[in-house]
Amino acid sequence: MSIRRFWSSPKTLGDVNVVTEELKNFYYKRLLPIEKYYSFHHFHSPSWEDADFDNKPMVLVMGQYSTGKTTFIRYLLEEDFPGSRVGPEPTTDCFTALMYGEEERVIPGNAITVDPKKPFRNLDPFGNSFLNRFQCVQTPNPVLENISIIDTPGILTAAKRKFSRGYDFQAVLRWFAERVDRIILLFDAHKLEFSDELTRAFGALYGYEDKLRVVLNKADRVDSQQLMRVYGALMWSLGKVFRTPEILRVYTGSFWSEPRQRCDHYELIELEEEDLLTDIRNLPRNAAVRKLNDLVKRARFVRAHAHIISYLKQAMPTIFCKESKKHSLIYELPVIFTKIQQQHRVPAGDFPDCTKMQEKLLGQDFSKFKSLKPSLMRSLDKLLTIDIASLVLLLQQQEQKKKSLPAVLDGEFLGTFRREQFRGDPFKEMLKDDEINEADSDEWVVEKYKPKYDEIFYNLSPHAGKLSGTKVKRWMTTTNLPNSVLAHIWRLSDIDRDGMLDNEEFALAVHLIEGKLDGHWLPRELPSHLVPPSKRLSTSSDTTV
Repeated sequence: MSIRRFWSSPKTLGDVNVVTEELKNFYYKRLLPIEKYYSFHHFHSPSWEDADFDNKPMVLVMGQYSTGKTTFIRYLLEEDFPGSRVGPEPTTDCFTALMYGEEERVIPGNAITVDPKKPFRNLDPFGNSFLNRFQCVQTPNPVLENISIIDTPGILTAAKRKFSRGYDFQAVLRWFAERVDRIILLFDAHKLEFSDELTRAFGALYGYEDKLRVVLNKADRVDSQQLMRVYGALMWSLGKVFRTPEILRVYTGSFWSEPRQRCDHYELIELEEEDLLTDIRNLPRNAAVRKLNDLVKRARFVRAHAHIISYLKQAMPTIFCKESKKHSLIYELPVIFTKIQQQHRVPAGDFPDCTKMQEKLLGQDFSKFKSLKPSLMRSLDKLLTIDIASLVLLLQQQEQKKKSLPAVLDGEFLGTFRREQFRGDPFKEMLKDDEINEADSDEWVVEKYKPKYDEIFYNLSPHAGKLSGTKVKRWMTTTNLPNSVLAHIWRLSDIDRDGMLDNEEFALAVHLIEGKLDGHWLPRELPSHLVPPSKRLSTSSDTTV
């Protein structure tokens, strides 16, 4: 079964859809009325829409320029995408949302923000200065059937900080951080620098550290001693910025699909790669849990907001000295927060940033604030104590029924060529009408190179005309290509799915490796002209089953 067919299966995604519909119902029925009553959207984030519940998991990729953000995305997709450009200078000057589409096209920011099916409608307040630097790229890539990826402009270093972007970069980052499932923050092992804009960007991620994954990229370009020093400096700097008791997970690797330089920590890079890709490919499976978690966080935030607004309303005088009392209350807001915590047992972590709340309150008319409405607060308490608990139980029951989902980047093949990984439907190549004649011919593009490939094959001592996965893997790793790339080549080459390669399959594997080393992209599925002639009959008959 192909990746595309498996992911589109309603049986696989049915459990997630049930929970999502219940979350929608709880939000519109219980939480949204309270948000409107206490003008939550005037102070904090806009209300959620259907697209915020229905959208695929999103991954936000950010970092300073030339840390490998665009290359990292190309590594995940295993192909270029419209508008991508790689270079040592800042090459990405806009936010790009990479999403699945049947046809390849680029949608400008102003157009995508009016599409009710896309989760970007609430970006309008950032204005044309931002929307002119925002675009959605749709492309028929199988990985994007399961996740969406947000590419960001490179964060400016100290030397370039005097340049203005024309929009609130930090606010835009925070908008995306609130909505994405994973934040990938890349650093370059060669130039570890914390600029002012990077520090401000960290501020936008405050409260979303659980979504953050830090990547120390290009680690194969430094020796082990240098890597140890850079890693220590990075951890020390991150500890100063985030000030959390938990240590952020830092993945050390070289995330691109070109050959890596051999180094003492080569195996570490491979293991870190597998860990990060495992984390990314589990995002669709955990999408419902993430949405549930976000709804609970928002509900607790709304409850604290309602108590703040109600307290300020009750403290205001009826007729005289309203303006002076307003400024006095704003000044005393930290004390008011403490009183609300003690009187209503609202945890301190549920309150908004005090300084930002004070700034928002300056432009508000306190006389229009509302007092606590018991019926709304009871509805909110029911959401947090009963409704959410029932959804958690539903998730636990359905978790036991779930099977392992197929992986991004063919991740089920990462780091191993074990035979059991290839059980299931064999690879199927659907032939197009214009390819039938070519497939029926005896010509095979690999044939003219086969004598030199056969020499390698027989030097590896095949048994009964075939090489085991262990022998092939040992030879493949000498090419220094990432394990994920080699595993995909194995998948394409082991046509009969027996966990071994005969001389034709091995020749195909070497041909694909040489093509990759020459800078070509690997096909997601094997083109008909690459299928060995002896295998074409079996593959064509498989497609009719």
